[in-house]
Amino acid sequence: MAYGLQPLKHVEPHLPSNAAVCRIVMSDTGLKILIVDQNVVRAAIIEEGLRDAGYLNVTVVRDMQNLQQRIVSADPEVIFIDLENPNRDVLEQMFQVSRTVHRPIAMFVDHSDSAAIEAAIDAGVSAYIVDGLKKERVLSIMHTTISRFNSFDRLRQELDKTKSALQERKVIDRAKGILMQERGMDEAAAYGLLRKTAMNENLKLVQVAQSVVTAAQMLSK
Repeated sequence: MAYGLQPLKHVEPHLPSNAAVCRIVMSDTGLKILIVDQNVVRAAIIEEGLRDAGYLNVTVVRDMQNLQQRIVSADPEVIFIDLENPNRDVLEQMFQVSRTVHRPIAMFVDHSDSAAIEAAIDAGVSAYIVDGLKKERVLSIMHTTISRFNSFDRLRQELDKTKSALQERKVIDRAKGILMQERGMDEAAAYGLLRKTAMNENLKLVQVAQSVVTAAQMLSK
């Protein structure tokens, strides 16, 4: 059974918002900054520290209901979360926010343990500060938070590219194997046919390879 190389319609996968490249420039005093804190006094300390440093685009959220949606709607570039002495349920809610909203997050707590810190790092919290809420420290904490976020983001992008390249190679190898089996080609000829078709159709090589794999799967059922 021979498989033609007429490419199927290619649909790019929909990437979630947190997969977008989000390079934050810490020197930009126009950054949109969100403070999440139910305590008026604590929130004021962070806000004052930011405003003293020239960061005036600051919003404070005190209502913890539907917090994730509130943060998404506000679309901040940096997030400060002050939780005082949170329980596990509250921490997990904050970690869920961190996993969903791909932004630099500084989390202040009064007490913690190694398990909570490890969970925060796994969730993507850039800075986890225990008993460190002072106006004079806010700017340096924000710079550290942004710096760590940018570093981890670069690593994440490199890892994503590596995974994507490996996945594409697997698809191309599968397509070559199908052509070699069904058309009696050697590996070089199969690859050449895929490449030529991609050039003629102005498509990526992996798109043509995927069309071959998809057609083979459909016809084998």
